[in-house]
Amino acid sequence: MTVREATLAVLNYEDYDALPIVHFGYWKETIDKWVAEGHIELAENQKWNQWENIARKQGFDFEWISGFYPNTDLFPCFDWKLISEEADGTKTLQNHEGVTVIQKAEAGSIPAEVDHLLKDRDSWEEHYLPRLQFSPERIDPEQLHKIPAPADREMPVVLHCGSLFGRIRNWLGFEGVSYLYADDENLYAEIIDTVANLSYQTIETCLASGVQFDHAHYWEDICFKNGPLVIPSVFDELVGPHYKRISELLNKNGINIISLDCDGCIDTLLPIWLENGVNTMFPIEVGTWHASIGPWREQYGRDLRGVGGMDKRVFAQDRAAVDAEIERLKPLIDLGGYIPCPDHRIPPDAEWDNVCYYTERLRAIYG
Repeated sequence: MTVREATLAVLNYEDYDALPIVHFGYWKETIDKWVAEGHIELAENQKWNQWENIARKQGFDFEWISGFYPNTDLFPCFDWKLISEEADGTKTLQNHEGVTVIQKAEAGSIPAEVDHLLKDRDSWEEHYLPRLQFSPERIDPEQLHKIPAPADREMPVVLHCGSLFGRIRNWLGFEGVSYLYADDENLYAEIIDTVANLSYQTIETCLASGVQFDHAHYWEDICFKNGPLVIPSVFDELVGPHYKRISELLNKNGINIISLDCDGCIDTLLPIWLENGVNTMFPIEVGTWHASIGPWREQYGRDLRGVGGMDKRVFAQDRAAVDAEIERLKPLIDLGGYIPCPDHRIPPDAEWDNVCYYTERLRAIYG
């Protein structure tokens, strides 16, 4: 059984011979540390597409979101623009999404947002709407047709479906997207419809090519530790139908595993996704709110799947902590329809040997 076959078997509650060992990538600072410690060669630290080389060395099979990315974003995106620079190297920039950010020198975290080009209908129609029109150039035919047929694949291949609300939140900012719903509900709905229709057209074109995908995936990131950054009832009314329409298109083309990446406490949005065809939650951040597929499965049953939910913080501790985390995960794995994965990119405090020990133990236990 290939890793691809085992992955689909797990998520469809079928028998499998070895549990896939899945990861979600690394912080750049993590890789820098491991290079300095001599675990990997400098050449492996040049590009993000070298993650797989590092992951294989540590014992992982594949990254969950590795696959084909059609362009469902701003096209073209904005040029990065330097607005000002301080003596200590801190820069104020307009980024590729039209957002003004403050980037401190050597900082690896998300930069502070201080302004947004998208504010109202005028800025929407001038700067954003023209960049959200479908064209064939959004899909790279050479890369698309390099994808092997299912029978020739060792690893699963995902079709990325874009973002139906997360990018809108990026463009407007949390305050801006909240105020827009109150100030101009028609524009709010129009932006959502435009983004969703672009995603639908792009996905439809990819599927019409005849290339077959194993699962589909969205990115959203619209929750924080206490819940969503959007009113659930509004999300259900305005965004839910678009998920449903795209899910039905994917189902008609043989894709029944549809996953979604949303950080934070997703509990109040989860039923909306599930009711509209998104059936696999990722990365199930353990966080301070102790997210787990266990309570969700009790509430929603076997329609719900999951990938993630492994508390990556144990990588900074010792083997005993790794063992304890694996013991915590065992009853969740036994539920079926669930693949553990570090619940976000592996951070710089992770010890190389602890990560390798985690994959060794999982493989020893689950094949």
